[in-house]
Amino acid sequence: MQDTFFTSKQAAQITGCTLRQLQYWREKGVIIPVISDAGTGRSIYYSKSNLFELAVMVYLLSCGLNFDVATETLAKLREKDAESLQANQGKRFMLVQLNIGDNIKNKASQKFSLIEFNKEKAIILLEQGKPVIPVWLDVICGKVKV
Repeated sequence: MQDTFFTSKQAAQITGCTLRQLQYWREKGVIIPVISDAGTGRSIYYSKSNLFELAVMVYLLSCGLNFDVATETLAKLREKDAESLQANQGKRFMLVQLNIGDNIKNKASQKFSLIEFNKEKAIILLEQGKPVIPVWLDVICGKVKV
């Protein structure tokens, strides 16, 4: 079975990223596309699983998470559910902030835990005043039309 690949421009259009974001994330090693040196210049191609990962990054950043937290969360998702990210059949998780008291002013030091989504637990955490961010891979990756 042959994989389908997308150019940077196509990946940006499909996921809502900017070309600069793609370049930055590639330079930082967040999303690693296929880079071909064949022909003149370099050609950069993104796989379907790369597109799903890009969509997750866009979503996490749109929730107000900083780059480091979003990157760390994507890495945790890869560990917990790599197959779902590749197959676009993701599970549902939630990101819960730990130690909310002292680090509200310093967003860079905020720590989050990625756990499987549980509606009752989410409600309890919200009632305790803790932020809960849904990370529903099936919904996020479902928006990527490829």
